[in-house]
Amino acid sequence: MSDGILVIGTRRYSSWSLRGWLAVRLAGLDVREQVIPLADNGETAAIRTISPNGKVPYLEHQGIAVWESLAICEYCAELAPAGLWPADARQRAYARSIASEMHAGFRALRQAMPMNTGRDNRPLADGTTQGIDAEISRIDGIWTEARLDFGAGGPYLFGAAFGMADVMFAPIVSRFLSYGISPSPESQAYMTAVRTHPLVDEWYQKAAQEPKEWRQARFEELA
Repeated sequence: MSDGILVIGTRRYSSWSLRGWLAVRLAGLDVREQVIPLADNGETAAIRTISPNGKVPYLEHQGIAVWESLAICEYCAELAPAGLWPADARQRAYARSIASEMHAGFRALRQAMPMNTGRDNRPLADGTTQGIDAEISRIDGIWTEARLDFGAGGPYLFGAAFGMADVMFAPIVSRFLSYGISPSPESQAYMTAVRTHPLVDEWYQKAAQEPKEWRQARFEELA
């Protein structure tokens, strides 16, 4: 018997679910997964009966309820601290800062470029805006700075370990790949490393196996 449940939304689209799922898998929590297809109107009644804020991901583990992706990341890091946040205090502070910045920001990019794991290298028909370009530049700067300052030991933001900062930015990597965003060479190498991580690849494979009936016109028909 498992120790709880992780409720997530449609893998093809749910960027926040991806973050929670990656954190849970990296921590090795023994929980069963429940996927609730997201409604096309953005309001999924079934989730509201489970999650206090009516959103995914939602985790119940050993009788403890946790919701919101960043809270799930912190909970998982408490249970399996090795490698999920950097051991060095300066690196850990930077990692937590950029993870929080991701959690709270980049709204223009996220709204214009919703996650769709089935979309591959297809730019928006009308291009980007000045606001979106500024957010892309900021993300590129975060990745490049982290890689150059802390990433010498491996392909991820803080080296060899795929940690919580990478978890928080994994859906942005997916978006950049989907919409043909080409940042600096350092960031492009990082994007390749994230996309080919076994857990991220597993998510993509499971997303591809979801019923076609779960697909939403508002994402699929985005030019």
